[in-house]
Amino acid sequence: MAETNKSSESFTTEERAAMKERAREVRRQSKKADGEADLLAKIAEMNPEERLIAERIHAIVQDVAPDLTPKTWYGQPAWEKDGKIVCFFQASSKFKTRYSTFGFNDSAALDDGSMWPVAFALTKLTQADEKKIAELVKNAVG
Repeated sequence: MAETNKSSESFTTEERAAMKERAREVRRQSKKADGEADLLAKIAEMNPEERLIAERIHAIVQDVAPDLTPKTWYGQPAWEKDGKIVCFFQASSKFKTRYSTFGFNDSAALDDGSMWPVAFALTKLTQADEKKIAELVKNAVG
């Protein structure tokens, strides 16, 4: 019994909230929810700095990879192809971290030798960062 309690205490409040959010997302998807509306609603909840970054990333992804479908994933903006998450944005406020993250899942075609980055820390978004994100997303979808 104590082991079960200890296990549940190993997740932070934020992690437990993200898991509950993911369960809600799965239920909404089964009802054919509007993924882009959900994504935009989550972006609207972010603080102004994170919102600006997330809005720009969404615009970049839509521009360079219009075949990716916007949705939420663990309560954060994400983009999928064929039912698999390709890339996602995680606001720093979600888990009270030092920086936001733009990342890729294993369905992204970013392989480069035996080791390559799959996530990038973001504290702001420069034009050079936007160009890099566009290139990465374009490569990720093949």
